[in-house]
Amino acid sequence: MEVNCEGCAGCCLNWKVLDAELEETTHKRRQTPFSATGDAPRASLDGDTNFVPLTRDEVRAFLEAGLAAALTPRFWHARDGHEGSRSSDSSSGETPQASEGVEIDGHSIAAVAGRPVFFVGLRKPPKPVAPIGREEPTWLPTCVFLDPTTLQCRVHGGDHFPDECGAYPAYNIELEQETECERVEAAGGGERLLDAAVDDDLDGLLLGSQALGAKLFAHPRPDALEGIIDRAANGALTTADRAECLAVAAASSPGTLATSEYHYEQAKTRILEGDSDHDGGSEQAEGESEDSWVGPAIREWQRRRETSETVPSPSVAERVEDARGAPDTPGWDALE
Repeated sequence: MEVNCEGCAGCCLNWKVLDAELEETTHKRRQTPFSATGDAPRASLDGDTNFVPLTRDEVRAFLEAGLAAALTPRFWHARDGHEGSRSSDSSSGETPQASEGVEIDGHSIAAVAGRPVFFVGLRKPPKPVAPIGREEPTWLPTCVFLDPTTLQCRVHGGDHFPDECGAYPAYNIELEQETECERVEAAGGGERLLDAAVDDDLDGLLLGSQALGAKLFAHPRPDALEGIIDRAANGALTTADRAECLAVAAASSPGTLATSEYHYEQAKTRILEGDSDHDGGSEQAEGESEDSWVGPAIREWQRRRETSETVPSPSVAERVEDARGAPDTPGWDALE
């Protein structure tokens, strides 16, 4: 497999607003774990077209590094005919064989054995970017780790570079799903997918029951999600909201519904002490790690998007991200 990523970043942001025709098409980047049954993918609450699911071990690594601010959960709407269930008393840790819906905040949420299920992935604050070969920048929901200036990943090849990002678009090709590379090509963004041959080793795909507890996390207490689901649907999650979900993910056990109360409490405490909601009074939030640039940069991007009347140059990232300690990117000339 070979891809041409220079000047693209189509898989790192939500660019559907750039093409009106996308409003009438199905945007498929990654299958959900439910799709192993061959059913149509469920609709997500957040509407993010390029959500990268992290494994439990990756979630734990991000939390240990003080990077909880980079993470967010994703929930799905249940399909019609799978509604009305509340919680399940099952705590055996056995892998469930069926999914249903759980009613929370007026939404029927996809669930397994009565437990709402979710992914954990990377947040996308608004950034001024010029992807897929565009000359003029625009505000787009962009991966927290994407450098707007170079359109390169700040953690590429590092300890926190997600396995799914490293494999992309191999999983889509294997599952015969359209890739972002092909969609960019169709939108006139140049030749991107140069070689579609996929390696035989795709252990990280994790669909169906393989994903449970490893990439697809089941919340054991649906009532704890009241209010969180509504805010997730409206793009208004708080640090406390994210902490609740990230802690469950970190406490999950691959292949089962079981969660560790010890790991749950440890993760939640670490998040709340290390990445509190910012009250706007100081640059660093209370308890936030001094060497973590992520939270302050996200808040600054959000502030600029809300107050800016024009789209700034992507180079403003040097002040918003680089100056706060974000890892450098090499530029494309350095890779030739």
